Amino acid sequence: MGLEDRNRKGIRRLFRSFGYAMSGLAYVCKNEQNMQVHLVSAALVICAGWYLAIPLTHWLVLLLVIGGMLTLEIMNTAIERTVDLVVEAYHPLAKRAKDIAAAAVFMFSLFAVIIGLFIFIPPIVKLF
Repeated sequence: MGLEDRNRKGIRRLFRSFGYAMSGLAYVCKNEQNMQVHLVSAALVICAGWYLAIPLTHWLVLLLVIGGMLTLEIMNTAIERTVDLVVEAYHPLAKRAKDIAAAAVFMFSLFAVIIGLFIFIPPIVKLF
């Protein structure tokens, strides 16, 4: 959000904040390779869910996991950019902060894969 909007309220500020959010989303989607991998993976999972006609409750879990994964990747990028802004030269604590943020994404992705296996293995087995 722009500094000029910091203490203002109203519908114009609200719509501007959506614009800032869309700008951030566009940046991450265009410039972050990991986000692009997550988006392609999400599209493949959605196609697989549609093809296998998974139940509604599984769709809800999948959408929650996909949304969580994309959100966490966006937060990881924000943390990395903030660290880069604050620290110009290499610093072990800056590296540690970036590594920890990446570890959060990694942990969530591991659990996302496990959830995906629970959801997709039964309908795949039924195909054979």
